[in-house]
Amino acid sequence: MSLSLIAFLVLVAAFAVGSFTKINAGLLATIAAFGVGTLLAGMSVKDVIGQFPAGLFFILVGATLLFAIVRINGTIDLLAYWAERLAGNRKVLVPILMFLLTAALASAGAFTPAAIAIVAPVGLALGMRFGISTLAMGLVIVQGANAGAFSPVNPFGVLGNKMLDAAGAGDDSLKLYAYCFIFNAILAVIAYVLVQAIMKRRATKTAARLGGDTAIHYDGGPASPATDGVGGSGTAVLTAPARTSVAGQHASGSAPVKVAATPMRILTLAGIASLLVLTTVLGMDVGVASLVIAGVLIILDSNVQKPALESMPWSAIILVTGIVTYVGMLEKMGALKELQEGIAGLGNSSLAALIASYVVAIVSAFASTTGTLGVISPVVAPIAMDPLLTPVGVVTAIAISSSVVDVSPMSTSGALLMASAQPKDERMFFRALLLWAIAMIGVVPLLAWFLFVQLGIG
Repeated sequence: MSLSLIAFLVLVAAFAVGSFTKINAGLLATIAAFGVGTLLAGMSVKDVIGQFPAGLFFILVGATLLFAIVRINGTIDLLAYWAERLAGNRKVLVPILMFLLTAALASAGAFTPAAIAIVAPVGLALGMRFGISTLAMGLVIVQGANAGAFSPVNPFGVLGNKMLDAAGAGDDSLKLYAYCFIFNAILAVIAYVLVQAIMKRRATKTAARLGGDTAIHYDGGPASPATDGVGGSGTAVLTAPARTSVAGQHASGSAPVKVAATPMRILTLAGIASLLVLTTVLGMDVGVASLVIAGVLIILDSNVQKPALESMPWSAIILVTGIVTYVGMLEKMGALKELQEGIAGLGNSSLAALIASYVVAIVSAFASTTGTLGVISPVVAPIAMDPLLTPVGVVTAIAISSSVVDVSPMSTSGALLMASAQPKDERMFFRALLLWAIAMIGVVPLLAWFLFVQLGIG
């Protein structure tokens, strides 16, 4: 057995342990990098430390700190309040606004699970109020997070842009973002229409079987409009780990509770807008820009500093940087070069892109999408550099394939949606999410590959 194969198996083991236990796969990968690097590859400790992605670390810290401040100072509540006011009594606007709100948060730099955790209580409660299937609303929210996930300031987007840079197409970062946004927006529409139709037909059959005398809600059995969602099993939709003060008000049908547009919240929104301008127009480093804006907001209101630092997703930061450190060690010892040569041996870069798309889709359904992107990044570059293909097309196909399966109940995003299910519908919800994830694995990589690699969109 070659040293490279052993090194890859160790990484697979770290992913497996991280997926089925509470141990952080990034922490395991960091420790394994020193073990494999020094004991098997003959590297020095200094060489292994040199693989730590300092730039990526500062991007993750800056973006997540800024987003934590946005949540803590009530700017999220303000956005949710504006969304409900815009929706009014127009049912069709509810999923659109929740999609856009989640996409906006992800575009501003929030990890997709964090954006989902914030929006889900608001969106699902609004859905119950308007008679929208919880499953349909949940899928729309996840697709909204995925739509904004490849923004240049989002951790997913940062990893995607690293692939573009390695392929010599660093100027195409906005194209990557736009293509992923449009694809996920279309997928959200399909998911919403399909699930709503299925749930409505199911409710109609149930009503017919009961004689039509009982009101049936899409999400479950008989329920009283006055109590559904605010008592009994209906409270399950509010158990997601987000603290959004307006969420509990929607299900009762009362007018939305006003959230004041305080000077601090307005300044926070201005900070988010300036982050996008600084990074996409002026070319400032995402990590530096995020830290500067977060620092200004902390200076203006020092009370947010402690809770913001405590609520940052340090586990996710360790996961991403740990996996990337191990991948850097693999590259240093020459293991990635062997893998790249194996892919090149296929003799067809287009076929290699398709295989890579399916690999990331399957792995991401059970493991971290950020970690998966970190692992596949060095392998994608030589595929994307094929003159017969467009670099942004290859990276887009990989990006979409890796993130679209995040609805899997084994993933963080899927688990957040599982928390929304009423207890009596929990098994059905689990099966529905699992079937949707399987469908995404089977269909989306092929579709994304055909559109962006074969047709060369981009």
